[in-house]
Amino acid sequence: MISDTAKRPHAATVTPPAAVQWHQRRFARKVGGMGLTYAIALAGVVLLMIPIAFMVSTSLKTKGQVFSSPPVWFPAEPQWRNYPEALTVKPFGLYFLNTLQIVIPAVVGSVVSSTMVAYAFARLRFPGRDVLFIIVLSTLMLPMEVQLIPVFMIFKELGWLNSFKPMQVWGFFGNPFYIFLMRQFFMSIPRDIEDAARMDGCGPVSLLTRIFIPMAGPAVVSVALFSFMAWWNEFLAPLLYLDSPDKFPLALGLASFLGDPMRGTDWHLLMAAALVTVLPCILVYFLAQKYFIQGVVVSGVKG
Repeated sequence: MISDTAKRPHAATVTPPAAVQWHQRRFARKVGGMGLTYAIALAGVVLLMIPIAFMVSTSLKTKGQVFSSPPVWFPAEPQWRNYPEALTVKPFGLYFLNTLQIVIPAVVGSVVSSTMVAYAFARLRFPGRDVLFIIVLSTLMLPMEVQLIPVFMIFKELGWLNSFKPMQVWGFFGNPFYIFLMRQFFMSIPRDIEDAARMDGCGPVSLLTRIFIPMAGPAVVSVALFSFMAWWNEFLAPLLYLDSPDKFPLALGLASFLGDPMRGTDWHLLMAAALVTVLPCILVYFLAQKYFIQGVVVSGVKG
C-alpha cells in the first residue's frame, strides 16, 4: 500500500513556472533599479568632484599652463612648491588666526543660543509660544540684504567697526534654522524621561543641562558643524566690518589674490591656497559625519 507521503510529489515539482518567472522578473527589476540608483549617484559624485579636480590640477601647474589650450589636466611636472609659495606670498598664518578668532566665538554662540531657545519652544509652556515660534521661522524668508543696513548701523553706533566683535556676537542672537533643528530633536525625546527627571527634583535648567543636552549630542554637533562651515567661509560680513588687512580672515585673504597690482592674479597660487583653506572643513565634516547625519535626520532616542 502506497503512503500519502509517497503519493505527494516534491514541492519543487509543483511550483508553477509562471511564479518562478515572476520572481525572476521581480529580482531583475530590483537589481536594475539599484544599479540605476547607484549609477545616478556615481554620476552626481563625478560632477561634484570636477571643480575639486580642476582646483587640484591648477594648483600643481605653472602660471603659463593655467590657460593653455588644450587644457592640461595632469601636469607632467607637478609644481608642489606652489603650496608653500601660496601660503607665504600672503600672510596666511595671520589670516588663519583671524578666522579662528571669528569662528570659535560664533560657533559657541550659535550652539548656546540655539539650544536654549529651542528648549524653551520644545518643552516650556508659556502664552504665545507657538506664535513666537512661527515668527522666528518667518525670519528665514527675510533676505540677508534687508538686514545689512540696520545691523551695520547698530554696530556702528556701538563703535565695533573694524573689529571682530560684530561677527563674534552674531551667533549669540540665534539662527532660525538651528533653532528649528534643535527644537525638532528635543521634541523627539520621550516625555517619560522628562517626567522621571522632574520626580527626581530636576528643574528646567537641570533638565536642559543634565538630560536634554547629553541626549541631543547629534543635533548639537550638527548645529556646530553648520555654524563652523558658514563662518569659516563667510565673506560678506568681514568685508563690511573690517578695513585693516591685518584683520582679514581666510575668505578675504583668498580674495586678495585677485587683481593684485604687483603680481596680477596668480591663479595657480590662488587654487593652492583655496585647497588648503577648504581642507579644515573637509576634515571636520568627516570626523563629525556620524553625528551630523543623526542630527539632520532627527533620529530621536535610540533603544
